[in-house]
Amino acid sequence: MRRIVSVIFLALVLAGCGDQAKDLFETAQFEEKQFNEDHDAQLYRQVLEKFPDSPYAAKARERLAQLGAE
Repeated sequence: MRRIVSVIFLALVLAGCGDQAKDLFETAQFEEKQFNEDHDAQLYRQVLEKFPDSPYAAKARERLAQLGAE
């Protein structure tokens, strides 16, 4: 059930017209709060890959280091 909620949340966030790097980072934070360790790290890596020049890339790199998921 938690996985379904996460997927729906991600879809809603990414469907918006806002800052995609921010949205992806915030979704990773949400997954982290849900203790979904594999998915949060995957999302932080996507921030790094898709938006390497955004301010969220540095934050994602920091979170990955803190999580030990570099």
